[in-house]
Amino acid sequence: MFDDLMRQIAETQRALADCPRSLSDAQRVQLLGAAEGLKCTATAAQATTTADLDESQRAAQVAAGVRAARVGEGIAEQVGLARRESPTKGARLLGLAKVLHREMPHTLALMRAGRLNEWRATILARETACLSLDDRAEVDRRLCGTGAAATMSDLRLTRAAKRLACELDPASVAERARRAEAERQVTIRPAPDTMCWVSALLPVKQGVSIYATLLAAAAAARAKGAQRTKGQVMADTLVERVTGAPADEPVKVEVKLVMSDRALFDAADDAAHLEGYGPVPAPWARAFVKDAMRATRVWIRRLYTSPSSGQLVSMDSRARLAPEALAEFVATRDQDLCRTPWCGAPIRHIDHIRSWEHGGATAATNLQGLCERCNHAKQAPGWTATPRIAPDGTHTVETTTPTGHRHHSRAPDPPGPADYLMPLERVPTSVIV
Repeated sequence: MFDDLMRQIAETQRALADCPRSLSDAQRVQLLGAAEGLKCTATAAQATTTADLDESQRAAQVAAGVRAARVGEGIAEQVGLARRESPTKGARLLGLAKVLHREMPHTLALMRAGRLNEWRATILARETACLSLDDRAEVDRRLCGTGAAATMSDLRLTRAAKRLACELDPASVAERARRAEAERQVTIRPAPDTMCWVSALLPVKQGVSIYATLLAAAAAARAKGAQRTKGQVMADTLVERVTGAPADEPVKVEVKLVMSDRALFDAADDAAHLEGYGPVPAPWARAFVKDAMRATRVWIRRLYTSPSSGQLVSMDSRARLAPEALAEFVATRDQDLCRTPWCGAPIRHIDHIRSWEHGGATAATNLQGLCERCNHAKQAPGWTATPRIAPDGTHTVETTTPTGHRHHSRAPDPPGPADYLMPLERVPTSVIV
């Protein structure tokens, strides 16, 4: 039965990959709708399979004698790897699958029918999370048992679920809002063209107050004849009030910029790497260094790379914990992002790929940068990891999950020319600024 199912899925994939182009517009619209319905049904099947996997893996861990507090570790990470998502996204998908199967059967039924997508099911689960099982079941029945949710937009569905939650249990909704204030935080993520988004999750009163203050500052500046746009004034005002310095004045903080020596000295346009952001163009990196030199000191550290692959040279230590210099070396090699495939979270731990207890050395070849979640997951029963070093020095890690599936991650190429096949005396260097 399983083989038949996998064969049918493969046939459907081939049919969609080779879909005809010579269609009428009516047929194209019909195909779009049919494909969307297929996606909804597929995510319902993924939810069912995920819930079954969770139940089976938990039973296996209990049978293996795992203590109760650790039962369930590594399951979300397996879901993330299988779906090519980060572990955090895998945890959300696992949580959604369990909720759908245990508490929201009508929502799952709409998904199986191809009428409700995974994101809208997530909205319903999110907006009813504070309710009792009976009240959540009532929202599920009213919005999905009747099919009403299938015709709503994301925003309308959100509002409908919130309204029902407020009617059924206003005290729990109010308590959830109070607890949410404890989750206030500031985050940063890359944006195109060497820009970034800095986001603040705040109580609504504070958020509205900050936005109104920035709007007023923009209006005042524009009234005085400022040539900047409203958005530019608001952004500059935010920077000035947070840093206490003019927006165009360099801020004196430690920023790690990795670039080739050729790019630093204007001999090449190899992309550089800015920690916490990612690749940046060489002209921008050179301007960044020049601005920093005018404002403060600039420290340059040379890291030599392999002439054949461009991989950073190894470092060893006899210590169980990676010394600071070695830890920084590994984080630089892995470019500050977790090595687990599809994760993308910042590095928080320098991990022994082959554990210290099993003879793993504290060496760059046996170390990788992981986020906290992925480091804990690989310690769960059934997980193994093995470093693989190619003849050209390329560093990869093979991770095997409890189900026997293998996943590989390769250390990213450092900044420098694409062709590393050059004489030894011309070994490129990477520079940390």
